[in-house]
Amino acid sequence: MKEDLEKRVMRALDEIRPYLRQDGGDIELISIENQIVTIRLLGTCIDCTVNQMTLKSGVEMTVKKHAPEIKQVVNYIKN
Repeated sequence: MKEDLEKRVMRALDEIRPYLRQDGGDIELISIENQIVTIRLLGTCIDCTVNQMTLKSGVEMTVKKHAPEIKQVVNYIKN
């Protein structure tokens, strides 16, 4: 049986989390809707100049490896 989507996404985030924590950051799952995962970067990742590259090359790639049906990972930005 296919594992629950949220569990697979969380596994992906847990896989990338040690790399973010190494630089003083972290990541939090906000939602999964319409095959789009919304996350929040935390700590030093918030203001990091390469956080968009981290989001696309690291987080999105890892999430899609665990949950290929996900189309996109976006960063939640509070207005």
